[in-house]
Amino acid sequence: MRVLITGGYGFIGAWIIRNLFAGGHQVWVYDLREDSRRLKDIMPTEEVKKVTFVPGDVTNQQLFQKALVDHQITHVIHLAGLQVPTCRANPVLGATVNVVGTLSVFEAIRGLGDQIKRLVYASTAAVFGPPDKYPSGPLADNVQLMPATHYGHFKVCNEGNAAVYYQDFGQSSIGLRPWTVYGVGRDLGMTSEPTKAIKSVAIGRKYHITYGGLQDLQFVDDVAKTFVQCLEKPYQGAKSYNLRGAVVDIQTFYAALCKVDPTAKQLVTHGDRQLAIAYDLDDAALQRDLGPFPLTSLEDGIRQTLEMFRQLAKEDRLDTSDLDAAPPPPTAIQRDEP
Repeated sequence: MRVLITGGYGFIGAWIIRNLFAGGHQVWVYDLREDSRRLKDIMPTEEVKKVTFVPGDVTNQQLFQKALVDHQITHVIHLAGLQVPTCRANPVLGATVNVVGTLSVFEAIRGLGDQIKRLVYASTAAVFGPPDKYPSGPLADNVQLMPATHYGHFKVCNEGNAAVYYQDFGQSSIGLRPWTVYGVGRDLGMTSEPTKAIKSVAIGRKYHITYGGLQDLQFVDDVAKTFVQCLEKPYQGAKSYNLRGAVVDIQTFYAALCKVDPTAKQLVTHGDRQLAIAYDLDDAALQRDLGPFPLTSLEDGIRQTLEMFRQLAKEDRLDTSDLDAAPPPPTAIQRDEP
């Protein structure tokens, strides 16, 4: 495959690139600026150099289409978007990048006929409302969406537009809804706090997770493999799918972290505030249509992440600036998309 990733220098994008290279595929990153720091944390330097950077704004349909043509792209992963705080502060800018930018991607692909074999894009679990708005038990993909942020509403709009492109033009796409994705490279957003707690343990530093309650913790390598597999498997339609990892409360995450490294008992603390997004999401449709998918246990995911952080620290390459940053406002639920 010849894969172009919008916003590919972000956290999930870096891990997708790592998995694409492992499968022998070629990768181009379409982004505003080149920033390979997350790639360098998880991939050898010689592989990072193989990533081709294509500068461009995702809202510029003509420029994006030119990139697809010039590099003979066959598959697209669309991750680019603005996060919750930016969308709250500037809803017009948020809509321009998240909605108009996504429409530009769909239109550019539509204009190329059969050249692009598959489009997979990042939606978000933030399309769901607070857990108390839903009945108990796992929620299917097609329950009522009640987002509490501009960001969540923009993603709902994208999912609806994807359905219309299939209805009107037969243009297939797959939307994926990550929840709390953790692993090396996760340095932004409220739900980055579990990853920051692991990083803090790696260097013997205290860390307080500001919230508690239940969430869905998804190991980044599993999420990246899901995106790649959705590029490869036969599919017709335009559905948005829930992802599911370990649905646990923060106390359970803390206990797993302490089991992996007992020093966490003295270093990590947490709050008890429940995040305002439904957490018990059913991934049965995704497994049925495109699976099976890998599922790393919470303990193993924490262990792998801790080991990678420690190796980076040993090599004096571990960036800890994110540990000093102020946490986002309590209502902010951010995703990984750059």
